[in-house]
Order: sequence, then structure tokens, then C-alpha cells
Amino acid sequence: MTQNTTLVSIIVPAFNEEMNVERAYLAVKDVFDDLPEHDFEMVVTDNHSTDRTFEILSEIAAADPRLRVIRFSKNVGYQRSVLTGYQAASGDCAIQIDCDLQDPPSLIPQMLDKWQEGHEVVYGIRRSLKDGPVVAAMRRLFYKLINKLSEDELPENAGEFRLVNRRILQELRKVRDTSPYVRGLISAMGFSQVGFEYDRQARVAGESKFPFRAMLALAVDGIVNHSLIPLRIASICSLWIGALTFFLLMFYTIAKLVFGQDWPAGFATTTVLLLMSITLNAMFLGIVGEYLGRIFMQSKQLNVPIIEHRLNFPEKLGISAEQPMEMSKMKSTR
Repeated sequence: MTQNTTLVSIIVPAFNEEMNVERAYLAVKDVFDDLPEHDFEMVVTDNHSTDRTFEILSEIAAADPRLRVIRFSKNVGYQRSVLTGYQAASGDCAIQIDCDLQDPPSLIPQMLDKWQEGHEVVYGIRRSLKDGPVVAAMRRLFYKLINKLSEDELPENAGEFRLVNRRILQELRKVRDTSPYVRGLISAMGFSQVGFEYDRQARVAGESKFPFRAMLALAVDGIVNHSLIPLRIASICSLWIGALTFFLLMFYTIAKLVFGQDWPAGFATTTVLLLMSITLNAMFLGIVGEYLGRIFMQSKQLNVPIIEHRLNFPEKLGISAEQPMEMSKMKSTR
């Protein structure tokens, strides 16, 4: 790397991607072979894969020091894996792509051009999705919902395919969140952010690591981490229900004492009101519990990612002392 060369960090989260990691490395390498004014480091965060992913990465890293690998001691989840990759990046900017290459590396030069125009964040807007119609509709509904609920402006139909500059990387290194939503964190930082449309490719090899349960958990993280509106909805509904209950009580009392109304036994009405109250209480306690659970995990620093191995990183990794922690010193710094 020469003095005038721009270093670009490529962030690639991986979990059981033995069929894709080498393809991803070669695709990124081919792109930068045609960008002589840019060099790259590829930071792969291995979420404790149980297949040959880490073995293949180790072989490539031994031959090319530009490939840097962080392997966690267990699966720490997609978002924390991604955040660790950003915190470990040392480039002038960083670009996140998926290991399955559904976000094509061939668009990296276009992203770099927009970055050099002065934008701190460049994100891809999915013009089309290769998911089924139900999953695609759910994704778009989620983007619209979180944008309505969030106090920050989150771009619709934007996934994880993005470029951030060094200033954003510096801010991400300060994050101590045990349940981060990285997309929302970056959007909330402001600065100049610009999107571009692209067609997401179909997965060529391997299986998706984002089943419905994982997407639902991501949706909860996105809403709870970036909005107090669910709590406000709970408070407003409780006030309305309390007021309605008070007026009904006054109505029944006046009708009984003033007009002598002899009300029949209202078993059905009582049962419906009781069930409605129990349902509302359970729902709102669940909302409060989501927030309290995050406060608890944050205060205890639970499930902080532990690095089991790291390859081709300097002795002092560019990550905060608290998040993540290192299990042991790397035996061989290449």
C-alpha cells in the first residue's frame, strides 16, 4: 500500500459459510485489482461456525495478510458480529457486504465514487428482492413501520449493504450496546447520507441464516432500540381505558341510585371486560419488559462477545476494552 492509496475495509459477517467465504474473498480481490488507487482489508467476523469456514479462512489469511479474521467463542448474533467488524476496521472507509454475495461487490466502485463526492454514508436501496412474496412484503412492512415509530429517519428498503467513512467508524467504536441495531445506529448519526438503487442477487450457495424467527428478533431490536413510542402507546391506552372505566362506573352508579335501574347479571360483559384487561396488561408488561431486559443486560454487560481467535491483526485490536473481550492472545500474528 503506497502513501497515496486509500484503504477500504470490507466487513463480512460469516456463519457456516464454507461454500461462500472463498468466493467472497476472490470477488472482493477482483474488484480491487481494477482499483489501483485503492487497497483493501477484508475483515471477516466468524460467528463460531461449526463447518470448515474458519479453516478455509485460516488458509487464505496465511497467504494474504489483507484478509483479517475474528472468530468468536460462540455465536454472538448477527448485529454484534457486524458491530465488532466495524470496530475492528482500520480503513479510510468501510463497506459491509454479505458473505453470500447477494449484495454484489461489483457495485463497490459506484459506492466509492459517491463517498468521494463528500457523503459520509452510502447505502444500497433494494429495488427488488429475491425472497418470496410473503417475506418480501413483510420486509417492506417492517421498514415502513420502524420508520413511522422511530424518532430517527431510517431509509426504507435499505439493508446492510453500505459504506461508512472514518468518522462513522470512530463513533461506532464508542458504542457499548449489548443488543445493537447497527443499521439504526448509523442512520441516527446524521451527517450526509445518500442511497442508490440496486437489484439484490439470489443466493448461489449455502442456506440463509435469517429464518423468520431471526427476522422477527431483528424487527423487535430495531423498534425497541430506536423508539419510545411503544411505551407511550402503553401509557396513552392505559389512560383511555382508565377514563372509560371511570365513566362506565359513574354511569352504572347513577342509573342504579337515581333511576332505580335493575341491571341483569352481566356475566358475558364482565367476562369480556376482564379478558380485555388481562390481555392489555400482558401486552403492555411485555413492552415494558423488553426495555427493562435491555437495561439489565446493558448494566451487567451480559453476553459480551469473546474473541477466540484473530488472524492478521496487530497486537492491539482496534476494539474497545469492554466489547468485545479477548479470550487469549493470538498465537501467530501474520
